[in-house]
Amino acid sequence: MIRIALDAMGGDHAPSEIIRGAVIATKENSKIEVILVGRENDIKKELRHYKNTKNISIINATEVIETSESPVQAIKQKKDSSIVKGVSLVKEGKADAFVSAGNTGALMASSLFGLGRIPGIERPAIASIFPSKKGKVLLIDMGANVDCKPKHLVQFAKMGSVYSEHVLQVKNPRIGLVNIGEEPEKGNEQTTSTYLLLKEEKNINFVGMVESKEIFAGKIDIFVCDGFIGNLILKFGESIATFIFEMLANEIKTHPLATFASLFLIPTLLRLKKKVDYDEFGGAAFLGINGVVVKAHGRAKAKAIKNAIRVAAESVEGNIVGYISKVGDFK
Repeated sequence: MIRIALDAMGGDHAPSEIIRGAVIATKENSKIEVILVGRENDIKKELRHYKNTKNISIINATEVIETSESPVQAIKQKKDSSIVKGVSLVKEGKADAFVSAGNTGALMASSLFGLGRIPGIERPAIASIFPSKKGKVLLIDMGANVDCKPKHLVQFAKMGSVYSEHVLQVKNPRIGLVNIGEEPEKGNEQTTSTYLLLKEEKNINFVGMVESKEIFAGKIDIFVCDGFIGNLILKFGESIATFIFEMLANEIKTHPLATFASLFLIPTLLRLKKKVDYDEFGGAAFLGINGVVVKAHGRAKAKAIKNAIRVAAESVEGNIVGYISKVGDFK
């Protein structure tokens, strides 16, 4: 069994959607056991709505860290919070991974204090999956590190390469450094210096500078950038699918002929929606932490939580912490 601790109190739709996602995950994969961490009475009340919960257990946590709270102060003051207790379960070996849709800063801070960094890693990073024409691409860092040195971006590239190979099953993944142009001399001091360092790395497949427009093209497997740029890309990317489908729906309603034609296009539109739906990708892995931690979106509902649990299980099965530790040349 793969034991996944799940923050039942984190996110905009906790605990109902979080628990529903856990139930779906355990039904779809009998090898997954979910440990719900949070206010026991609230969790039990929600679980009454479901019949088969044999692979679900509860760990009581009386406190909740809100999204508006200061991360470091919150984890120090709220020792009995669902985030702190969930990380502790991984540290104590009682869970193989932890998933939360709660306060990102508090989750990262608790993971750093509770689990520590993999030796040699200076800055853990958030790795998020995006859709492309040819499948999935990985973006790293998506917001953990706003200010980075070139050596940190090199570490992100190495960790991303390991994750892509062992979890996403991409052989010899192609790595690009996000920049304002493809020419090596373009960009700021950070990107030009990082380019020179990455070019010297022999154990990764670095292909050079890439523009953000290439993310959906599928020619690059891993896009490396600092957390400031990464978070801007992430938030913009999340809005694209919603915008397109809302505009399409409005156009169909406006034109009667388009409404009739849409009846024949529904299967195609549903397949397209699934490919670009953020909920299908579930969560973002914290790479560089000495344990498997996955962050789900704060707005995540049951489907996204189910898929975040899947991401955590795949990271455990892919032994991502072990493989990153074996790289051994992060300094």
